[in-house]
Amino acid sequence: MHITTIQSEADIQGILALQRQNLRKNVTPEVQLTQGFVTIEHNPDTLRRMNEAAPSVIAKDGDKVVGYALTMLPSFGADVPELLPLFWRLNTTKYKDSPLTAYDYYVMGQVCVADGYRGQGIFDKLYQHHRDVYSDRYRLLITDISERNTRSLRAHERVGFRKVTSFFDDLAGETWVIVVWDWQRSE
Repeated sequence: MHITTIQSEADIQGILALQRQNLRKNVTPEVQLTQGFVTIEHNPDTLRRMNEAAPSVIAKDGDKVVGYALTMLPSFGADVPELLPLFWRLNTTKYKDSPLTAYDYYVMGQVCVADGYRGQGIFDKLYQHHRDVYSDRYRLLITDISERNTRSLRAHERVGFRKVTSFFDDLAGETWVIVVWDWQRSE
């Protein structure tokens, strides 16, 4: 098992396969509750361009992608229509008395660990690799999590994310919690 950044088209295809397996529509409500889920199915071309701009972090077991944490620069906000409500909120939300957009930040485009690999610290290692790679350029890592995805909420809090706000997305019929990992905050 090793943590690295996307290096090849096979890595991108591995992410897409893992993503399809864990889409909310493809897992049972019980699995959603106990193991979590992902909500967005990324367009392969968008994922490639995101990676060219800022490589995403993956976990590999041999040649198989068993986890990923997608790096999404704000410039890609309009490329994933499902994320438009998040980016609108980021433009109107404050953090430490300043607009979030006043900080150097990027967005976690999605994080997922394969069934059979969960509970082994991979989630934490994916995020630590993000910090190792990007903390010299960015202060904040931001994401939003479905309020119903309690496993993901707990895991993000464990890593160091803190809730900033939440919002209801009428289109998705979902409440989202915006969380921030401030790499300059000492705890």
